[in-house]
Order: sequence, then C-alpha cells, then structure tokens
Amino acid sequence: MLEQLGALAPLTGEGAAARFSAQEWTPGGKVRDGAEAAWDKDGIGAWIRTSISGTVTVSFTVWTRDVDESGYFDDLDAVYEEGERALADVLPVIERSSLTGHLVEAEQTAEDKDEFIAVKKWNLGDRTLTAGLVQPDTDLPVMVVVALETANATATDTA
Repeated sequence: MLEQLGALAPLTGEGAAARFSAQEWTPGGKVRDGAEAAWDKDGIGAWIRTSISGTVTVSFTVWTRDVDESGYFDDLDAVYEEGERALADVLPVIERSSLTGHLVEAEQTAEDKDEFIAVKKWNLGDRTLTAGLVQPDTDLPVMVVVALETANATATDTA
C-alpha cells in the first residue's frame, strides 16, 4: 500500500482513500474533508489526516499491544522490547520494497526523539516516510506505526 501511495502525485486524502478502496480495505466510517479517513485490512489500521496547513499524512498501525486489565502494563520494558522486534521486522520490508531506490535516510529530529521509543525515517522525494515504535501516553497502547507524510508537516491536524 505504501508503494501505491508513494506513486500518488500529489498525495491527497481523496487520492489515498481511492487507493484504499481499490485495494479492498474496509472503511471505518470516519469521513474527514470529504474522504473516508479510517481503513482496516488484515489486522492493519490506516488513517488519513489532513492538517490545517494542507499537509497529508497516511499512517498505518502494523503492531499494537494494549494495556492489561489494570489499565497499565505489567512489564513495560518487555512490551517495548517486543515492539522493537516488531519494528525490526517491518524495516526490511520497507527497505526491500519498490520504494528502495527512492528512499534517502533522514535525520531524526528532537521531536522524533520525544515522540518515538525507536524510529527510522527516510525522505521520499517531497515526502517523509517514518517507521517507529510509539506510546502516545502511559495508559495507551504501544504501537509500531508507519507514516507517509507530505513535506513541511505541522503538529496540528483535523483528524
């Protein structure tokens, strides 16, 4: 799917939604800016977000571990290690895809280091491709996410 989205010029929410539909992803019933914003297929969730500035981000959750019944993790370090192994399994898939000849490794920013437990980034023309392990808050799941984002992204989005 990343290869399909990487070929869109320009990357738009409507164009991404059309690609998801064509690849028979299941829509999640969340319409934003005139296009379906949430998609699922084979246990992978995908979201299309368009920021106020027009930046488009398509993100995928390819691995997730939720908190236990207590609302926390019994062994958070073990969950992080499991997530890092899942991320290590995803990276070669990206690096061996048809995008390979177009990926240029990108430097991590201070923002990346704050947001991700582990991360790898590439520039893909005027876009950024990020694969990382995140936990947005202590009582939220730990996830491996892959995101394709148009250049000059801002933190404010409409999704």
